[in-house]
Amino acid sequence: MKGGFNLKNILITIGCLLIIFCISNNSNNSKIIIPKESIRFRVIANSNQEKDQENKLKIATNLEKNIMSLLKDTNSLESTRMTLKGNINNFKTNIDKTMQENNIDESYTIDYGNHYFPEKSYKGVQYKAGNYESLVVTLGNGKGENFWCVLFPPLCLLEAEETDKDEVEYTSFIKEVIDKYFS
Repeated sequence: MKGGFNLKNILITIGCLLIIFCISNNSNNSKIIIPKESIRFRVIANSNQEKDQENKLKIATNLEKNIMSLLKDTNSLESTRMTLKGNINNFKTNIDKTMQENNIDESYTIDYGNHYFPEKSYKGVQYKAGNYESLVVTLGNGKGENFWCVLFPPLCLLEAEETDKDEVEYTSFIKEVIDKYFS
């Protein structure tokens, strides 16, 4: 039917309008809810001393960049899981390099599996304490505050920084959904 509407176009239009409505409706109070089927990432500092917190952030930032570049083409929980498990030695190399470049003399462990996460409040949402599938790096005694984000679905960029990221990330998300499901 030339020039008319077909069911696919109508569904695409409705879907886009719903996404835009949800974004605009939540723009002042955006809340990121972690789905049950997710994989978290956590770097736990040795202590809450300023130097240990700085070290945690350096390691988390470099490792997160490394992880996100590896996960950029994954699109499922299983492919994310396989990529993470298959790159533990790569992650160790990244951590070792970051420590060497920043003169960090600290022991660490890295593990992929089910790990305990304490209750967390983020952007007005309470996340329950519990065991979650995750990649966890523990620096030294692991007694300090931690960096955390969600690798699948990829919410790290949304959670890592709270300033001026919402619009860019939501726009990217809309484009990805449209490209993935309607192209």
